[in-house]
Amino acid sequence: MEYWFRVLILAACLYPAFVECKIRRYQFDVVMSNTSRLCSTKSIVTVNGKFPGPTIYAREDDTVLVRVVNHVKYNISIHWHGVRQLRTGWADGPAYITQCPIQLGHSYVYNFTVTGQRGTLLWHAHILWLRATVHGAIVILPKLGVPYPFPKPDHESVVVLGEWWKSDTEAVINEALKSGLAPNVSDAHTINGHPGPVPNCSSTGGFTLSVEPSKTYMLRVINAALNEELFFKIAGHKLTVVEVDATYVKPFKIDTILIAPGQSTNVIISAKQNAGKYMVAASPFMDTPVVAVDNMTATATLHYSGTLSTSGTTLTTPPPQNATPVANKFINSLRSLNSKLYPAKVPLKVDHSLLFTVGLGVNSCPTCKAGNGSRVVANINNVTFLMPTTALLQANYFNIKGVFTTDFPGKPPFSFNYTGNPPANLQTTKGTKLYRLPYNATVQVVLQDTGIIAPENHPLHLHGFNFFAVGRGLGNFNPKTDPKKFNLADPVERNTIGVPSGGWVAIRFQADNPGVWFMHCHLEVHTTWGLKMAFLVDNGKGPNESILPPPKDLPKC
Repeated sequence: MEYWFRVLILAACLYPAFVECKIRRYQFDVVMSNTSRLCSTKSIVTVNGKFPGPTIYAREDDTVLVRVVNHVKYNISIHWHGVRQLRTGWADGPAYITQCPIQLGHSYVYNFTVTGQRGTLLWHAHILWLRATVHGAIVILPKLGVPYPFPKPDHESVVVLGEWWKSDTEAVINEALKSGLAPNVSDAHTINGHPGPVPNCSSTGGFTLSVEPSKTYMLRVINAALNEELFFKIAGHKLTVVEVDATYVKPFKIDTILIAPGQSTNVIISAKQNAGKYMVAASPFMDTPVVAVDNMTATATLHYSGTLSTSGTTLTTPPPQNATPVANKFINSLRSLNSKLYPAKVPLKVDHSLLFTVGLGVNSCPTCKAGNGSRVVANINNVTFLMPTTALLQANYFNIKGVFTTDFPGKPPFSFNYTGNPPANLQTTKGTKLYRLPYNATVQVVLQDTGIIAPENHPLHLHGFNFFAVGRGLGNFNPKTDPKKFNLADPVERNTIGVPSGGWVAIRFQADNPGVWFMHCHLEVHTTWGLKMAFLVDNGKGPNESILPPPKDLPKC
């Protein structure tokens, strides 16, 4: 009887549009799957044999239980990117930050409640480079009876952007770490797992979005790529942006959106063009000429019903790779909805004002022959983060000494012209340093890019919180004049923000979530190189302001 009850519960959770379900149960089996792309086949790590993986559906206030079983040789952990995880840091997922990874033959149940969020997020592996193929969408529907704050679209579709390597991605990064140089770029970009037509390859299979004339469609667009920000556009169709990172925005129409790894954007399109086929394009954005990127454009097809398969496709030209004005047009259009139902609660008073420089450095590496005895590293405030072997949250909760220190610098250790000529010494310090915050403190972090080696756009992701992007500019942040131009009325609310190449961005958040919360660049190469840190947020007063005890099945290191 219990078995059939569980089956009914699972069935209800798989069809969330029709059945209210307070608890959503999912089974994630991490397995190897032979997968063919670019006219070649390789074995990749997947969830349930799918690439991209299955979509998680939930409603606001639902509890989600995902049992992850590891059947592969790699240790695994899953991060529910952008889910607030209020008091449930044990379910956040970054390996060695909030949990030890799940080892071969073991399992772990991620248990969290979706609180105060609705829209699109993503889940992905949070160890090694496994998120290249271990990723999928999270769709958070509004509570039953609560409408969207925009006309409800006739249909919805998930669109996951990614990258594909012909080589094994673990071999790619391991070779780079051995050499001290940057890893090889991917061989193609993908839309829902497919690159579309590729030169010198007869395989033409790609993703097709079928539409009916005069209907409206909401596309839940996610960038799950490892290392590349991507432009997204559809030939002949305007995109109406209504949400980013599971927060509503003031709707606006635009031709092209920009999505960094870890970000999501909901857009609505109207199928009002002539019947036919229209090209959907995802192409890279990189406005630093010395940084190599995969310049392949992934394509899919928007196909009007009744159109013959032999009909030609209306094409579109992707923006140039360095199209900074196109990127800025989208970024500068984003504003919080800031309505009565969805207010923008921007912290106006700041308890902790931090300046974090983010960028690269060069450290000694006698074994790195290709790097002439040195290796490229990354850092925040000149600290290259060293990953511990005991999870930081466990070390803090159980008071295990010697795992981390709480002396992460709140400002750079020395000042220089951050976006000008680099200092003579490019070396960084190493350490597992956290920045400690009292419960409910308000925090402003100015993220300042540096020109060391090369200025570069860094998408920074903060776990456990949403933040407001109150200011942005080029050059070095000026603490006297720049705050006067901050938007404290309706700044966009996000969990991942792009630090502009040769510039800065200012974010604000309230530390109302106790635990240890990772902050890192979502370009996986930079995370691997050490562009990461963590905030330790103390418990508040009483049990409702304290982290919950760890679950009994929490993996061991």
